[in-house]
Amino acid sequence: MHRKGLLGQLIQNLCSLPSVGPKSAQRMAFYLLQRDRNGAKLLAETLLEAIKNIGHCQQCRTLTEHVLCDICSDTSRDNSLICIVESPADVWIIDQATAFKGRYFVLHGRLSPLDGIGPHELGLDLLEKLLATGAVNELILATNSTVEGEATAYFISEIAKKHTVTASRIAHGVPMGGELEFIDSGTLSHAFKGRKELY
Repeated sequence: MHRKGLLGQLIQNLCSLPSVGPKSAQRMAFYLLQRDRNGAKLLAETLLEAIKNIGHCQQCRTLTEHVLCDICSDTSRDNSLICIVESPADVWIIDQATAFKGRYFVLHGRLSPLDGIGPHELGLDLLEKLLATGAVNELILATNSTVEGEATAYFISEIAKKHTVTASRIAHGVPMGGELEFIDSGTLSHAFKGRKELY
C-alpha cells in the first residue's frame, strides 16, 4: 500500500537506494523525523551540495569535486601502471584494501550490447589515446567476475596488445559472479597479488 503525502514520498524515495526495501526505508524515515531532524537536515544539505559540486576527474573519470581527483594529483603514484575498474566505488575499495600505488581508469559500467553499452560509452577511446602515448607499461584489469566483466576485460586486453602494453587480470580470490563492492579486503588484496597476464 502506497501512502500519500510527504512521508509516503520520503519512504518511496529512500527505496531508490541500493538494498533498501520498503521496511528499511520506513525505519530510516521515522528515525530521521522522530529522533534526528538535525541529522536529516545536514544529510539533505550535504546531498544537494554533492550533487551540485561533484563531477568526474578529467584523467581517471572517478568522482571528485576538483578537476583532478586526489589520486591523479598525487605525484608519488606510478603513471605507468593503470588499474581498470567498473565504478568509482571500486577505486575506493581497491585503494583501501591493497598497497596499489598506480593510477586508475573508471569505465562507469561494462560492455553490454543488449543495454546499448559499447566501447564509446565506457570511454575506451580515451583509454586508447592514453595507451598510444607510450607512458603506460601495464593495465591491471579489475572488472567484476561476471560474464560482462570478463568480456570487457578481454576487449581491453586486445586494445593493450595492440599498443604492446601488458594486460594482467586480478586472479584467484574473487568468486565468479562476484562484485568487488561486496568482497572483503583480505580476499581482494590476495587477488591483486595473484594477478596474471591475459596473453
